[in-house]
Amino acid sequence: MANSKRDLFLKRRLRVRNKLRKTNDGRVRLSVHRSNRNISVQLIDDVKGVTLASASSLEKDLGVIGKNNVEVATKVGEAIAERAKKAGVENCYFDRGGFLFHGKVKALADAAREGGLKF
Repeated sequence: MANSKRDLFLKRRLRVRNKLRKTNDGRVRLSVHRSNRNISVQLIDDVKGVTLASASSLEKDLGVIGKNNVEVATKVGEAIAERAKKAGVENCYFDRGGFLFHGKVKALADAAREGGLKF
């Protein structure tokens, strides 16, 4: 029986997250969510259950509202790296969820690495 795209996405997201939990070593999680219109990212401390920093293409400060492309993902990645430094986070692990590491997700990760985050 064929699975729907949504079911396959959810299975992939759980598989990725469970593999990452085994190797996280107490680091915070850089969680990415991408929709057709926006991209957002959060630094989450799973031990305490709090979000340390976040960035999104919906923020007016970034000046990219209404756009969703690789350039926007790069700006969001730079913003999260800057906010992570303010929060005192240097090391994290990258949780791409069920999204493929390609295009916007890859651009966000590369920009965050260039901004000083290590994962």
